[in-house]
Amino acid sequence: MIKTTILSSLILFGLACSEGSEDETRPVIEQELETETTDSDSLVENEEIPFAFLALGDSYTIGESVAEDKRWPVQLANEITKVNSNLVVETKIIARTGWTTQDLGNALVKEELDASFDLVSLLIGVNNQYRGYPIEEYPDEFEKLLNRAIGYAGGNKNNVIVVSIPDYGFTPFGQSNQAKISHEIDAYNEINKRIAEENGIKYYFITDISRDGLEKPELVADDGLHPSGEQYRLWVERIIADNEFLSIINN
Repeated sequence: MIKTTILSSLILFGLACSEGSEDETRPVIEQELETETTDSDSLVENEEIPFAFLALGDSYTIGESVAEDKRWPVQLANEITKVNSNLVVETKIIARTGWTTQDLGNALVKEELDASFDLVSLLIGVNNQYRGYPIEEYPDEFEKLLNRAIGYAGGNKNNVIVVSIPDYGFTPFGQSNQAKISHEIDAYNEINKRIAEENGIKYYFITDISRDGLEKPELVADDGLHPSGEQYRLWVERIIADNEFLSIINN
């Protein structure tokens, strides 16, 4: 009789523990599920997205006389990641000091580039002017380069930008011939702006910034000719502030 009573008590105690245990585990399971969902959301927010940037040009794009991290394409890449921290920007620069439109075109023929860039920039023409080439040659050569740039962007014109030619007449090197240089740079910029707009390409005019070079020596590199890292920073500031440009890196 005593054994039967003890056995019955143990069975009842076991059932009670079982029911209580099930109730106690439910919040724990729900908490675990909530944690897993939060972790998943965090991974999406911090997902790394590759972003390929191709910069085409001459000494102004390769950053003659400034440190590599002061080149304007490199500074722009850094600003892009500040705007969209998920982007991992890989910057490829095809440019060389002294290159004309024809030199850049010849170099691109030798390059094996995929049509997969998320952003392509084009800034070219100052050496055509400096060497005294006939300006009549510039429109056709520039437009061919622009078409190449569009091709490298996979045909997406929204992902291509053209930057105006800065004015080296406002540097110690060019100031003695400033009026002639400025007049000719204006003529070249009228052409590249017109062609860019006719093709539906975003155009960034930075020439006015370069024309502060004599009043603000900090805008000129130590060689007395090329833009300084500070001037390039101002170019980038103008580009990154444009809502149309921001749409490229936020899509």
